[in-house]
Amino acid sequence: MTSRAFRNARILIVDDEDANIENLQRILTWAGFTRVETTNDSRDVTALYIEHRPDLILLDLHMPHLDGLEVMDQLNEIAEASYLPILILSGDLTPEARRDALSRGAKDFVNKPFQQEELLLRIKTLLETRFLYIQIQSQNQLLEAKVRERTRELVEAQIEIIERLAVAAEFRDDNTGQHTHRVGQMSALLAKQLGLADAQVSLIRRAAELHDVGKIGVPDTILMKMGKLTPEEFEIVKTHTVIGARILSGGKFPLLRLAEEIAFSHHERWDGEGYARIRGVDVPLAGRIVAVADVFDALTQQRPYKPAWPVAEAIGEIDRQRERQFDPAVVDAFLRVIENSPEKPS
Repeated sequence: MTSRAFRNARILIVDDEDANIENLQRILTWAGFTRVETTNDSRDVTALYIEHRPDLILLDLHMPHLDGLEVMDQLNEIAEASYLPILILSGDLTPEARRDALSRGAKDFVNKPFQQEELLLRIKTLLETRFLYIQIQSQNQLLEAKVRERTRELVEAQIEIIERLAVAAEFRDDNTGQHTHRVGQMSALLAKQLGLADAQVSLIRRAAELHDVGKIGVPDTILMKMGKLTPEEFEIVKTHTVIGARILSGGKFPLLRLAEEIAFSHHERWDGEGYARIRGVDVPLAGRIVAVADVFDALTQQRPYKPAWPVAEAIGEIDRQRERQFDPAVVDAFLRVIENSPEKPS
């Protein structure tokens, strides 16, 4: 402990005898301490602790109003999760007094009358422990902050890699590369309308952008075909849900786990006639949300094999497919989003 830290240590003296307080003040001043507070009324201790946040309390054991044990009980309730050294100074020499004091939170016990040298050594030891605790706590907080920052960087790096992969896959039949972004935005709006928590809404927005990552495994001759697909070709297109789920599988982070779920389930139907024949609420909610967002965007955008639909017609198609292709609750949320949109069709 440096001499400066020693001098600046905050010490609170609690004793009902003014003579004892004056003697302790004199000793501490001689030893170089400059920040000493005192009270002869034990009822004031909690208020003084809150105001001054002492590094050490010198506490008498037997006092009127509240004895030292009761004072420690109060301090234990408000002292927050920090190491607060309490040094008991008492003329009670019984083993019970020492045991009770130590069991209630005292860190050391000195009998009155005491030797000045011994008292200062005990104080020095307790303060060194106090400052070491604070130093370790500060280092731990710094390390935790660094770990959080490093974890965030790793998560963002993984997300960026996956998102770039999704854009690469989507770019082959959407040369603007914006389909994934639009589906993510609409999925977030639907999730919010359905009352999901903000954290989940944000997660769905990002995970939905990865819904078609499996298209990277579909040949260009099929994915960019101008005419109608043959049944065999359509079966190959359908594999993009399985491929996408496989690419995203095994993720340790919630985003990748949700993205895997969406990639696999976003072509399932409410009536059970989707790719994997999953029906109704057995389809994950995120998959049901992205199904609506994905189809709406696909209908309203031009593709090599079809022109863009007018927005009003696409909205009508989504509504007609309630309880068949789409979850009716998600369709209702979609219609509310459209109604509240500043660019809603007339």
